[in-house]
Parts: sequence; C-alpha cells; structure tokens
Amino acid sequence: MKLIDDLRAEHDLIEQVVGSLRTFVDLRLRGEGATADGPRFVAFFRLFAGDFHHAKEEDTLFPALQTMADLPAQGPIAVLTEDHRQLGAVLGEMDALLATASLNDEQRQRLQMLAIEYSHGLWHHIDAENSVLLPESEGRLAKKGVRELPSRPMTADEAAARQSAADLLERYPPAFDPTIVRGEGCISCRAFPDACRGLEREWWNEWEWEEFEDHVGGD
Repeated sequence: MKLIDDLRAEHDLIEQVVGSLRTFVDLRLRGEGATADGPRFVAFFRLFAGDFHHAKEEDTLFPALQTMADLPAQGPIAVLTEDHRQLGAVLGEMDALLATASLNDEQRQRLQMLAIEYSHGLWHHIDAENSVLLPESEGRLAKKGVRELPSRPMTADEAAARQSAADLLERYPPAFDPTIVRGEGCISCRAFPDACRGLEREWWNEWEWEEFEDHVGGD
C-alpha cells in the first residue's frame, strides 16, 4: 500500500532529523550553532511531521482502520493520536527557546530537558508505528479488500520544510542517545499496559483468539 510505504519512508527521515535536532541543541547549550536554524527545525516538525505526516495518519489511516477494518478508536489509535498532541505541545514550548539568540542558565536547562523529552517521545512513537501500527494496518485492511488509501501532495510550505531537512542533516549530523531504550512491539511501548492493553487485547477478534488457542493447544 503506497500510503503506508510513504509513512514508513517519512518515519526514516523524521527519525534522522530528530537526531539532528539533538546535535543542534547541544551546540546551542554551548553558545554555538546558528540561532536562525532553530525555526527551521520547528518548521520541519510542525509542517512536515505534523501537518503533513501526522495528518495523513489521523485523517486517512486511522478512520480507515475504524470504518473499513472494524477496529476500535481506543487502544493503539487513541494512544498514537494522543502522542501527536503531546509531542506538538513539547515542540510548541521549544519553539521560543530555539529562536532565542542568548539563553540564560534556566533557559538552557529547560531547552535540554524539552529536547530530550521530544526526541525520546518521537523515537518511541516511530518504533510503535513501524513495528505494530503499519504492518497490522496493511494486513487488516488487505483482508477487507482495501489495497490502497488516498493521500495528498504536500503544500508549498510543507514541501519547503521537507526540503530543509537535507541541509539541517548536513549541518548537524544526527546524535546518538545511549540513554534511550528502544524496541519493537507492544511490550516496548510506554503506553502498555495502562493506556493500551496491547494489540491482542485491543484489536484481536474471537477468530484470532481461537486460532491462537488452536496453535497453543497443538504444541
């Protein structure tokens, strides 16, 4: 499915630019880096990652899962939608700090905390979508005869924000953060088991449970 292939490819880029943002913030904390690049990072995440990428999930993929694949709004869909809201709020708080030419000690500390929170949250979000949401979506929609979903081209502003990524990645090579523990599947999701009980309990139907029990019983 082209929409899902596009979402995966966009994840790859967004993941890299998050690492680039961390490099930029580390430089800003030392009084280095070009202040003018702060708004460029914000534009990338707000316009390309948010208005374009996240909107395709919320406006097209998630409704299709509910109406065409008979999946509930709660569970993975609700958690991932709330992730979008929370990440947008963190980005909004970072916005002014990233554009500030001279940061005081309190602002530096706050910017560092926000950059870590934002990058960790977005990396975990991407892991959850790549390992659970997208493969499950493609398979479940295909079972209902849905092979393609509509998409849309980027607006001029979204395309400009996307285009800036190459320059930002060159200026600020993505940082590796050894403090984050990443993984695949529901067990690695920070929402499990409180906000979401996991794929099986949220999305499986009685036939899937019966098939699972048959396999277990046959071992």
